Amino acid sequence: MNRSAVTLPSAAEGALSHEIDELPLAYIEIDAKGRITRANRAAIALNHPEQGQLVGLTGWDLMAVDEKDSSHADFQAYMQSNDDPPVTSRSLFDRSGKFRTYRLYRNLMRDANGKPCGMRIVCVDVTEVTRNLEETRIARRWLESAMGAVADAVILTDILGAVRYLNPAAKELTGYSAAELTGQIIEDVVPIVAYQPIDGAPLNRRAAIEKRCKGIATLLNREHQEIKVEFRSSPIVDADSDSVVGVAAVLRRTDDADRA
Repeated sequence: MNRSAVTLPSAAEGALSHEIDELPLAYIEIDAKGRITRANRAAIALNHPEQGQLVGLTGWDLMAVDEKDSSHADFQAYMQSNDDPPVTSRSLFDRSGKFRTYRLYRNLMRDANGKPCGMRIVCVDVTEVTRNLEETRIARRWLESAMGAVADAVILTDILGAVRYLNPAAKELTGYSAAELTGQIIEDVVPIVAYQPIDGAPLNRRAAIEKRCKGIATLLNREHQEIKVEFRSSPIVDADSDSVVGVAAVLRRTDDADRA
């Protein structure tokens, strides 16, 4: 028998109702028409007074205008399909007087015959998390665009030498795509076959994570052709922990004139 169709003894039902009411997260139940039939204390506390009593409203009364139609259609589709819906996000008007982003965890309620008769929803405010993620994505896109404009090849590795990022100039220089190099130990894929230090220090991983290095290197590209480059590297230091987390290497071809 479906769990939603089980009739609980009154004492058990009362205990469950109390536990739901004491949940720190907003919990609501809506009927087959989308009307709110139950709301716990946390949900009622989030409701803006201008909205009136929460129970009796439809779920779409709380949503941003541009989400109402699609959300309504989504709800009807799941009520007809009898499949539990996945987690989704919606912009809901709450006590703050603004629309905030909520993650909705949903599952269908079913009657004794297993037919959908409503939906249970737990609402989690993820406004700040969503905003921070979007700001991070914007910052990352800006950084990738800026690195793409750098004429010299730039390769970033973690402290073990695994490639974390390379710009378009590095792809052109090595012949490898980002998908092929990311996660690979750089010296295993693009080996340096000769190195002449300008700063007097030999090049190795320990030296690269301890200080800046500068020299003339000969490396092998994807076609196993030797490419001579001016090589510069610097440790990447985490701003919070002040510990080295990787190495940034900049490579500039020195044989451009010969190739021209």
